[in-house]
Amino acid sequence: MSAIAAICFLDQRPVAPEHIGRMLKALEHRGGDDNGIEVSDWTGLGHQMLRVTPESARESLPRKDTESENVITCDARLDNRDELIDRLGLRDRPKEDVTDSEIILEAYKRWGADCPAELLGDFVFAIWDGRKKTLFAARDALGIKHFYYYFRAGEIFVLASEVKALLAVEGVPCELNELQLGDYLFANSEDKEATFYKGIKRLPATSALTVSASGLKTREYWSPKCDELRLKNDGEYREAFRELFKQAVTSRLRSSYPVGSMLSGGLDSSSISCIASRALEEQGKGPLETFSAVFPTVAKVDPRIDERKYIDSVVKEIACRPNFVEADAVSPFVDIDSLQWHTDDPVGIPMYMDWEILKAARAKNVRTLLSGFDGDSTVSHGYEDLANFALQGRFLKLTRESMELRRNMPRAGHSLKRLIWQNGIAKVIPDPVYSAWRRIRGRGDVKASKAIQFPLHARSVNRKFSTENSLEERVSELRALNYPNDISPSEHHWRALRSGHFARVLENLEKASGAFGVEMRFPFFDRKLIEFCIALPPGQRINKGWTRSILRYGMEGIIPDEIRFRTDKSNIGASVKINMLKHGQKLLKQTVWDDSTRLEKFLDLDVLRKAYDDYVADPIKHESEALLMMTSVYLVNWYCQSGFDKRPEGSRSKTPGAPVALKMA
Repeated sequence: MSAIAAICFLDQRPVAPEHIGRMLKALEHRGGDDNGIEVSDWTGLGHQMLRVTPESARESLPRKDTESENVITCDARLDNRDELIDRLGLRDRPKEDVTDSEIILEAYKRWGADCPAELLGDFVFAIWDGRKKTLFAARDALGIKHFYYYFRAGEIFVLASEVKALLAVEGVPCELNELQLGDYLFANSEDKEATFYKGIKRLPATSALTVSASGLKTREYWSPKCDELRLKNDGEYREAFRELFKQAVTSRLRSSYPVGSMLSGGLDSSSISCIASRALEEQGKGPLETFSAVFPTVAKVDPRIDERKYIDSVVKEIACRPNFVEADAVSPFVDIDSLQWHTDDPVGIPMYMDWEILKAARAKNVRTLLSGFDGDSTVSHGYEDLANFALQGRFLKLTRESMELRRNMPRAGHSLKRLIWQNGIAKVIPDPVYSAWRRIRGRGDVKASKAIQFPLHARSVNRKFSTENSLEERVSELRALNYPNDISPSEHHWRALRSGHFARVLENLEKASGAFGVEMRFPFFDRKLIEFCIALPPGQRINKGWTRSILRYGMEGIIPDEIRFRTDKSNIGASVKINMLKHGQKLLKQTVWDDSTRLEKFLDLDVLRKAYDDYVADPIKHESEALLMMTSVYLVNWYCQSGFDKRPEGSRSKTPGAPVALKMA
């Protein structure tokens, strides 16, 4: 995890080193091992270095190729280094002496704007092409690395790893994007480019841009093959998955410092930790540092949160040094000012456990931290297989899998009616036919059955603001644009992984890790692994009555069986609901009854305060209200911290009595 920056004066004024220097000053926290500036013509590139991989010790950026006059700055970890070194003819010295920036620069010389498609791993880069007088930049396929940019035609283009560096440039406005604030309140992350700052955009995953004096163009450079994979039997699918997943984990272990892994006791993090530990042993490195959040107090209120027995079963199996963070003792709003200074955005999910784990990783000198973030989405739960069975006319298979699923994983959503009809047959009936059937049964048409159910915090939006900006309609329009009805399940799977939701979560995790000099890596967000999972045929996601079956069976002999066939999942929401009141009620009350008036234009304060009263009265019962409280605190804190706080005249400020004591069972 390093930082990049670039400026192009499109009116062809010369760029001075101090222009880039101001940007790097705002990015110092992302890497103190080295920095550099390169100015060419009317363009400047900058870099702030955090050395993590062995080859980064030889890296000096920006890097200029004297032969081609190309200059590169990048934040990259390439996973197909050996293959690229061979293909690009860089075999004149030991492979470990070849840096990732050199590989990317040579790839650009060979393949031009098509080069990003040849790169596997996590990367962002910008290349100034001195002969063409163009800047070419790209972001990796899954959006693990990121940058933001501002463009004003004929005048300026500027990009950087964080928004705060853009705002350090004279002429880049700091203006609130009110539409994005509305999207935040509606939990609408379908706009993949927008940021909270008007005029500042993010480059979406799998995208590249080219900028010159004549303008800016963006394009998608790669998409997976969505054709169905055909192997001989279940065993071949499982073996192929196991090998790809091992590669995804081991390719992310390249580090000159101790390697850590987040370990919750769930299927995803346990799989990563077990493979990583054994791979480090084989390399003569390790042991793996594992980091787990535990909840000894909250578990007494809601035992579903307690995963300690699963964590311990992994720790006993592998060579590791376990580290535990007692999340009960931490407020969900811990270090909120610092966290949101780093993210530049209001955080949309509880990140306090990640923040505390990052602190612990820093204390152990860990610079590489593996995360099982959203393995659920890469290795789908597989309910789409039931619809595919119906579409193929395999009703016996649909019935058998539904019955076994109900037996293996009994839960409210696993009734035979729901599995066979709602997840299976109803999904493939044409809308006009299904609408007619619903009307006969007095249940309205299919449009009503598919209507978007907005969360409580959407109902807390000021009605005038919502109506003026068509926020509800915007959700439907963007979803229809991103997920049209005529795409295949495989294409839908891929589009979901590239959604704005994942972009924002991954970006905020990456920026939070930057506060501690730690680089987070995500094995489930591996291009080859995702391409494989997308192409799986029906029956490989749900198999023998188990969801996520390809991972469960693929991890046989690698993780303990009690985890491999877990049917439950930790409810960390209980920690948020209880600890927010236990440790953060003073801030919560101040936000809801006082500071929220600063956002009266955007929020319905009556709804917000009613939700507060309901939540305080029974924090365990009122989950939606708890989520609204959390997002409100994050939003108000960010809004004030970012300089958008202009308190309206006559705003309503009403602070109730003393905080209510939280009763613990």
